[in-house]
Amino acid sequence: MTQLKQTGLYKAHIEAGGKMVPFAGFELPIQYDSIKSEHIAVRTAAGMFDVSHMGEIFLSGPDAIANVQKLVTQNMDKIKPNRAVYSGMLYENGTFVDDILVYRMAENEFMLVVNAANLNKDYEWIKKNLFGNCKCENRSDQITQIAVQGPESKQIVQKLTSLNLDDLKYYRFRNDHIANIEAIISRTGYTGELGYELYFDKTHSMAMWNALMETGRDCGLKPAGLGCRDTLRLEAGMPLYGNDIDDQHTPLEAGLAWTVKFKKSDFNGKQALVAQQEKGLERHLIGFELLTKGMPRPGYEILDGDTKIGVLTSGTISISVGKPIGMAYVKSGYETEGTEFDVVIRDRRLRAKVVSMPFYKKPE
Repeated sequence: MTQLKQTGLYKAHIEAGGKMVPFAGFELPIQYDSIKSEHIAVRTAAGMFDVSHMGEIFLSGPDAIANVQKLVTQNMDKIKPNRAVYSGMLYENGTFVDDILVYRMAENEFMLVVNAANLNKDYEWIKKNLFGNCKCENRSDQITQIAVQGPESKQIVQKLTSLNLDDLKYYRFRNDHIANIEAIISRTGYTGELGYELYFDKTHSMAMWNALMETGRDCGLKPAGLGCRDTLRLEAGMPLYGNDIDDQHTPLEAGLAWTVKFKKSDFNGKQALVAQQEKGLERHLIGFELLTKGMPRPGYEILDGDTKIGVLTSGTISISVGKPIGMAYVKSGYETEGTEFDVVIRDRRLRAKVVSMPFYKKPE
């Protein structure tokens, strides 16, 4: 049996009463208090997540930009240093190797933040595609990543850094100090709320966690686990690799065409996507809500009469909206907002309809 890894914050999770579960080869907290209370904390105050299981792969050297351009669907020529983008990394057939964040650290240096379950696969794929004068390093084991999310996150993080967070716009980052620890301070997020991601040397894991918890206590900061991370991201309409996107689906099918820059130079999967675009899509990832009570789960079938037209990929009862919601792939022709169909849940057919995403939008 493979030994589960522990992040640099394992001790903090145990001390906080975290319920630990296996996840992507790591032992991580699914919750501390309850998924609902942690979800509400992120929506109304702030939650703090250990996301150190995510992978960080660095590309550097004179040919780093050319390599990244070939690997990802976004046009990195348009992205200046201290900016990040969300992108697909594709196989030649146009399906996902992974969905990643690409940070341009400098003109010739990039950090690719990849999903934990895909780290080894991604690293091997990148090395396989490497060309020219470009160095590839997997520094995942050296880095701790903490995400502070929620309306109070700015106030909490600002107390610990001299960096003016008013100047840190969405999908921007800076190398600075927080709690006297050198860190990348980033603003992306996976919850639909204002939030910050802190990347720093693993040796400072507990010091950073404790500093944030102490500073955030009066702002309602709570440690938050994998459970509410999933309910939050689903409400925000953000796909999860392994559920909503994978090596069987393309960005065009997943509603992520905005991440694909066809006008840039060649990239892995470009020709396949061009062909798919010309042919027309046969399926679409949609958001839906049940029109009656029920718990939607991945794998449940979608029917129109007796005809199977799709399958659920994600589902939950939204804590913020109070409705059963989810994502699903449906045949072309059923993706229009307001379209109704049946979801089969434990041999019962429950009516559902297509709705726009995100399911939840934070109050203005």
